[in-house]
Amino acid sequence: MKNKVNEIRISYREKLSVSKSASINSSKDAAKLLFGNWNKQTIGLNETFKILLLNNSNKVKGIYPLSTGGITGTIVDIRILFAIVLKTLSVGIILSHNHPSGKLKPSEADTKLTKKIKLAAELLDIKVLDHLIITPNGEYYSFADNGDL
Repeated sequence: MKNKVNEIRISYREKLSVSKSASINSSKDAAKLLFGNWNKQTIGLNETFKILLLNNSNKVKGIYPLSTGGITGTIVDIRILFAIVLKTLSVGIILSHNHPSGKLKPSEADTKLTKKIKLAAELLDIKVLDHLIITPNGEYYSFADNGDL
């Protein structure tokens, strides 16, 4: 029994060919795709943090819902975030979360988290292309467009 250890298995399966998926060319493209994939019954109730995973051509590999929290915040574990990014062999990511209040201005916590993730991503040669705040009516704030990235 002393020499037995758990087997580690890492897998990623594409249900749709990435070559046929949407390309992200702007914050507007990303916001439209993310808002279209948000649960409209909960977007105004609680914060959710999602990652848009991209290949080297900015084609969408998928959207991963990383965490769901309360009315005014959610916890983001960047170790889990990067486990997902590395597992999917994504080279670019767009961070996103919603503000149920409809407020577009990023909080200090939003800004700190974005900087922390961007710094960690640089060590792994992963591009953080943007961080979008989505509101229940479909409006968005782009960190990249506003020079906050």
